[in-house]
Amino acid sequence: MIKKMDLYIIRKYLGSFFFTMLLITMMAVVIDFSEKINRFIDADLGVGQILKEYYLNFIPWINGMMWPLFSLLAVIFFTSRMAKNSEIVAFLSSGISFNRLLVPYLVAASLIAGVLWIGKNYFIPHNCKIKNDFENEHLRKNSKKTLNNDIHFFLSPSEKLYIRYYRKSDTTAQSFRLEHFENNRLKEVLKAERLKFIDYPNSWSLQDYTIRSFDGLNESFLVSEGESLDTTLDLTPEDFIRNTKLMENMTTRDLTDYISRERDRGLGDAKSFLIEKHLRDSQPFTIIILTIIGFAVASRKVRGGMGLHLAIGIVLGAAFVIISKFAATFSNNLSLSPALGAWLPNIIFCFIAFIIVRLANK
Repeated sequence: MIKKMDLYIIRKYLGSFFFTMLLITMMAVVIDFSEKINRFIDADLGVGQILKEYYLNFIPWINGMMWPLFSLLAVIFFTSRMAKNSEIVAFLSSGISFNRLLVPYLVAASLIAGVLWIGKNYFIPHNCKIKNDFENEHLRKNSKKTLNNDIHFFLSPSEKLYIRYYRKSDTTAQSFRLEHFENNRLKEVLKAERLKFIDYPNSWSLQDYTIRSFDGLNESFLVSEGESLDTTLDLTPEDFIRNTKLMENMTTRDLTDYISRERDRGLGDAKSFLIEKHLRDSQPFTIIILTIIGFAVASRKVRGGMGLHLAIGIVLGAAFVIISKFAATFSNNLSLSPALGAWLPNIIFCFIAFIIVRLANK
């Protein structure tokens, strides 16, 4: 049953959270604008266009990253004031346990975490796409890169492709090789000195090609020097292009479909997309963990007051960000699983929260 104390704390939490969000978001917009003003002028952009196409989408993007830290600072801010005014002592003296006092914090944190989860999975990717398209068109070079050398991937579970060099300017590839398997046995190898894209959806031309077929111990070999062969491959020029911010632009459903397709085709960068998918689930949960830590840190009246509490909160927030970056890097480049890489900071800070709460109880 929700009591007046619960509603009081929830209002305090949400009010402090949105005040912190407004303040830091305004600072972020001012700093970003000061850095980009020359590029806005050079691109001859109007105020309305900048606000509508960029900053209205920049704000959800920056908040999607910062909400866990906002929650930590907000909890420390208003809880420290409550401790200074002896409100925490009054609650505890009235017979309310320390753990019961934590309940309204968790309720408010869960509301914020739920909003963040919905935003991260469905709405913020749409804002990121508009923002990134605006940046690519007006503010900087395109964030897309092309696969050029030693390209390996599967066209299907039974067809493996290798290209030594691909040139984007004329959509041609050198040293093409396509291997076809049946029942885990190599059945056919198609080689060509040059591969040229003809037309959409997936028409290609092979030049100076050879076809080598295997049927048990029997083998056939076809050499066609100076000749060309038009064929259809499950391949387009877009498959050689990688958008460095593609993950930000995808909803979770799009991420799931993309990961499934990349796994089927054997491409190596699906792991980073899988990490992003797990992060969208783990980051809202971070709000709850940091709320518990913030409450445990700020609920005791100390000589340093709010300044000491905020300093501790900033240190903890910085430590969380650093551990998150390390975990994501290890997961992306080493053998750490994507799920563990995304959830490891939460696991570590769960233990920290447990220890701090026990100490605060004493």
